[in-house]
Amino acid sequence: MKRTILCLLLCASSLAAQTGARNGEWKTYGGDLGNTHYSPLDQINASNFNSLQIAWRFKTDNLGAQPEFNLESTPLMVNGVLYSTAGTRRAVVAIDAGTGELIWTHGEREGGRGTVAPRQLSGRGLAYWSDGREERILYVTPGYRLIADGAVDLKKDDDQEIDPLSREIGLHAAPVVAGDIVIIGAAHRPGGVPSAKTNVKGYVRAFDVRTGRRLWIFHTIPLPNDYGAETWENNSASYTGNTGVWGQISVDEELGMVFLPVELPTGDYYGGHRPGNGLFGESVVALDLKTGARKWHYQLVHHGIWDMDIPDAPMLVDISVNGQTVKAVAQPTKQAFLYVFNRQTGQPIWPFEERPVEKGNVPGEWYSPTQPFPTKPPAYDLHGFTVDDIIDFTPELRAEGLKIASRYKLGPIFTPPVVSKWEGPLATLALATNQGGTNWAGGSYDPETHIAYIPSQRSLGQLGLVPGDPNRSGDFAYIQGQARNPNAPPAGAAGGGGGEGGGPGVTVQGLPLQKPPYASITAIDLNKGDIVWQIAHGETPDNIRNHPALKALKIPRTGRPGIFGVLVTKTLVIAGERGTFTTPSGKVGAMLRAYDKATGKDAGEVYMPAGETGTAMTYMLNGKQYIVVAIGGPGFPAEFVAYRLPN
Repeated sequence: MKRTILCLLLCASSLAAQTGARNGEWKTYGGDLGNTHYSPLDQINASNFNSLQIAWRFKTDNLGAQPEFNLESTPLMVNGVLYSTAGTRRAVVAIDAGTGELIWTHGEREGGRGTVAPRQLSGRGLAYWSDGREERILYVTPGYRLIADGAVDLKKDDDQEIDPLSREIGLHAAPVVAGDIVIIGAAHRPGGVPSAKTNVKGYVRAFDVRTGRRLWIFHTIPLPNDYGAETWENNSASYTGNTGVWGQISVDEELGMVFLPVELPTGDYYGGHRPGNGLFGESVVALDLKTGARKWHYQLVHHGIWDMDIPDAPMLVDISVNGQTVKAVAQPTKQAFLYVFNRQTGQPIWPFEERPVEKGNVPGEWYSPTQPFPTKPPAYDLHGFTVDDIIDFTPELRAEGLKIASRYKLGPIFTPPVVSKWEGPLATLALATNQGGTNWAGGSYDPETHIAYIPSQRSLGQLGLVPGDPNRSGDFAYIQGQARNPNAPPAGAAGGGGGEGGGPGVTVQGLPLQKPPYASITAIDLNKGDIVWQIAHGETPDNIRNHPALKALKIPRTGRPGIFGVLVTKTLVIAGERGTFTTPSGKVGAMLRAYDKATGKDAGEVYMPAGETGTAMTYMLNGKQYIVVAIGGPGFPAEFVAYRLPN
């Protein structure tokens, strides 16, 4: 059935790989197909950023059966219209980019298929296509259907049997359109407690924008005679799943290449059922745009057991190395390494070293003896966890932190998970694993200066394993968890609970065990592979500023943890804070902050009523530059807020 509201007549211009958003518009998720999140606009700058005013607000409360609080979308702006997915039903909205008025909306009621979807809510956005005469908006529903002026059931024609009501596969990333091709990845349920070692495989496919016909498929887990099949021992490729691409995909149309950030296979912390390095898990993979044939790959983590995935878009960057222009790809990661390759050949720009790493002792696990370490750029945030990383605001807090940490295993990056024991170790503590480093929002890049701007957070992961429960994890030998105090009442009884420092985060009197900054932005010169500057991003949280143990101290800005993206313009780096704090005027909210992109110094801030949940974008309309950002949080239903300078 034709959905004419999604098929409009407009003009288009091509999207180059890494030139930033052009013509004052924002036509694809990352600004360009290279996901640089860059715009050359400069009407908003350091001299006037503090003068920004809210131009309009678009609330998403009624776009679904209940409000949404975590809107991760980055909208598109074309021809004066803002397009996005929004709300708990993942509706598509078209908004007047000057006023915020709703022009039209479209939603799909998918019944049970949508109810069981592993990736629900609004998703991260949509895609745009035009041949110069007609324009189409394309998006993927929670139930894993590609919608344009027709529909493609993405659970079909996937070279495997998928139950239409499977709760194991979907997508929340935006589809990617290059020429007349739309490329679709796959996301699964979180893998800490998988239902079984057998799962749906996260293949990547391309479709014809005009007809919906499948053009090619790439098997992220190789078939028996495919390249890489030998890296799966004991026939484990036949039943292992996941290895999807749930982050954004990048495209170089000039080279005719697609760049995939692939996650790890089934089981985020235990892989004994899938011995071997397991290509293409946690690999950057380059494909031919027209055929889907593999051009090159590089595995960043062998046999992953840390939930490092590759969660965000490879950034396509043209840099100058030793006086030579190099077409490169720069991949931010949860492990806080920026891996930089020649995007034509896959050769590292600076050498990677395969270094020995610790072998664990979890029964039945298979361990890679080495992991690749880039020699440049240096790590842009802490990873692993050692005593040097423990809180030291005061000697007393540090002493208490050392006591708590003594019940855990500590070590450098790639220290393996442990079987959790109440007497110790409870788990391996590690920064820059599951929720640390850089997550789905990815980085940004300035094509004029060749500097990348990478957001990161310090979130302390607890990598503990307990024997699998057939009622929860099927045939999985071990799953994520921590041992309970054998003398404690049963779960749910009065007085029950975890151990000292247990729960969602390891804390010292309510303070994070790890040192700040809890969130950072790092500027990296990609011509040299050097860090230019690094700053804490986000005001110090209230619970730290007001903590009685710190009342005599002057605490510098600590940053606030959470996933956030960065927008780069002619002169500024712009990013909103996650979460909220109490401002000097007594208002609770967050700040949209600007930094001088050459130095990292503060260049302005403007109040937001809630924290940033999606990466900001910018556009020019009727002589005015706008910045739009998604915000929301607990008790604050999600909305888009547009800022511009006063008339």
